[in-house]
Amino acid sequence: MFLIDPLAIEDITALGDKISDERVEIILHSGDHDIRSLDRDWNFRVTSLFDTSVGAAFVGMKRLGLASVLESSLGIAIAKDKKLQRSDWTIRPLKSKSLRYAADDVRYLIELADTLKSKLLKLGRLEWVKEESERIAAIRYEPPNPEMAVFRVKGSRGLNGRELATLKELVEYRESEAVKAGRPHFRVIPDATLVLLAANPETSLKKTPGLGRFARGRQASDLRDAIHRGRMADPIKRPVATRRRGSLSKAELTAISRRLDKLKKWRASHAKTLDLDPALIWPMRNLKALAAAHQDVEGETRSPDVRRWQRAEFGSSIRDALGS
Repeated sequence: MFLIDPLAIEDITALGDKISDERVEIILHSGDHDIRSLDRDWNFRVTSLFDTSVGAAFVGMKRLGLASVLESSLGIAIAKDKKLQRSDWTIRPLKSKSLRYAADDVRYLIELADTLKSKLLKLGRLEWVKEESERIAAIRYEPPNPEMAVFRVKGSRGLNGRELATLKELVEYRESEAVKAGRPHFRVIPDATLVLLAANPETSLKKTPGLGRFARGRQASDLRDAIHRGRMADPIKRPVATRRRGSLSKAELTAISRRLDKLKKWRASHAKTLDLDPALIWPMRNLKALAAAHQDVEGETRSPDVRRWQRAEFGSSIRDALGS
């Protein structure tokens, strides 16, 4: 096994070439964040992926964290140190316990993937997982819209217009600091801390939880400047979501509700038979879209959101369910 430090290598193009080679299967566990990071930082593309988290879900496992899946599948126990998970991995040199932790995150993935594939093959679900992994590999990093970022902050819904303006300045400041440090924004200042400051701009930074080094020195001064700019700015109005439902008649809404009830019962029945999470059978978002569709079922089940394996496995039964 080799651990590659991207911060110590000036040109890692060779790694990208390997990752993008369709003859090389890349094994990840809950790989969507990794896929986005590879795309964002180096424009690397994974073309052949097997996601062991997805594989575990489709063999019927309920707990999908790597430690739980390894314990259930291989009887292997690995340490999951929360302190290490949340530590600053940009600091060099990495300590030996950090290196061991990083190694354990990948050490057993090949054996795990082989075990899951064997189970999936017996269940007739290997192609399902391959398609789901293929869709994860196609994920691309999308830069956040700075004008909308404030509304995606957890806890922001309870803020008024003036407080939202303050939060917007704080979010922009945090983003600039995250870029400088090369760290995810949630590891710079937590959402809850920004919301607390936006709602209580006069609060003492030293007594505010979650600020760390931002509670003192230059960072504290910059943070206060961001709060001041927000308080001086015009209040922000939260966008009002447009709802198509308002244009539907009562009879149409009733029909949609009945169709959705049928689909929920259909999904629950198949989930019980297959011993799978109902969301794996058919996500609720797609189920609602199908219930509200103005086109026929055949057309809706050919939507890009519907997987090939879903059409092959459930296409006829879902039409029967809606026709009953």
